[in-house]
Amino acid sequence: MTRYSRDEDEWGQLTGAALKFLIERARLQKMTTYTELNATLVKRTGLRGFDLDLESERAAMGHLLGLVVDRTFPMTKLMISALVHYLNANDAGPGFYHLAAELGLLPRRASTAAKQEFWIGQVKALYAHYA
Repeated sequence: MTRYSRDEDEWGQLTGAALKFLIERARLQKMTTYTELNATLVKRTGLRGFDLDLESERAAMGHLLGLVVDRTFPMTKLMISALVHYLNANDAGPGFYHLAAELGLLPRRASTAAKQEFWIGQVKALYAHYA
């Protein structure tokens, strides 16, 4: 089955590479951007990157981050995708908060302040977990 024009094998390769990179970032206690993650995935997998100028490709990147969280959340109870933020911004994307609500970690109608507090808490906990 293909999703966002990528087959299961591609998603598996991308998920593994993204997870490895995000764990590296967490150990360094550093954030990353969608742009940096995208470039790293191309370099490490040889697969085509995501065209982040297109809404469908940004959605595909969000899908990838959801797959990464699915792999790690059962063990860590943390959302490793918290380490990815927009270029020139200091916040996670809306998909991060939507997934947090789906996981029961954040109320669906959380205030902006509550979302920020949750995100910062996730980042700090990820740094401590992977230190």
